[in-house]
Amino acid sequence: MQEHFARIIEAVGEDLNREGLRDTPMRAAQAFKFLNNGYEKNLEEVLNDAIFSADTEDMVIVKDIELYSLCEHHLLPFIGKCHVGYLPSGKVIGLSKIARLVDMYARRLQIQERLTRQIADAIETAIDARGVAVVIEAKHLCMMMRGVEKQNSVMTTSAMKGIFRDELSTRSEFLNLLRR
Repeated sequence: MQEHFARIIEAVGEDLNREGLRDTPMRAAQAFKFLNNGYEKNLEEVLNDAIFSADTEDMVIVKDIELYSLCEHHLLPFIGKCHVGYLPSGKVIGLSKIARLVDMYARRLQIQERLTRQIADAIETAIDARGVAVVIEAKHLCMMMRGVEKQNSVMTTSAMKGIFRDELSTRSEFLNLLRR
């Protein structure tokens, strides 16, 4: 990967022997590997047995989980926050594991629509919840730095599963709680 970054830097017209660029291919390769470390993880490993029996059937919401991902179309970042809600069916997920699950999928080349669905599907699979809701709001640098250059645009996506999809009142309760 380091050699590829060296060729890219040269292709834009830079001199790899310039002081500030001498180690850039190595640093860029390390950064790119870190930014895409979600490929090295799987759901079982991330959850690490942090699924617990619980007699609650009330809605669980984790808001404002920051996320950083790379757009698969331009390899530019999109940055935002993820909101997750679920209705347990005898099991709950350890709080930090929800954020780790978001990171696992965000740290892959992505489109926001797929990312949203992957998070919802993973939570549904992990605990067989009665319903799962995921909303992601993100700013895409591919839209801000190039192309139309719209600095204040925010993309919002949602994935509603189970009772969140089937019952308007449950979906509305979740969305209203996000506004608080």
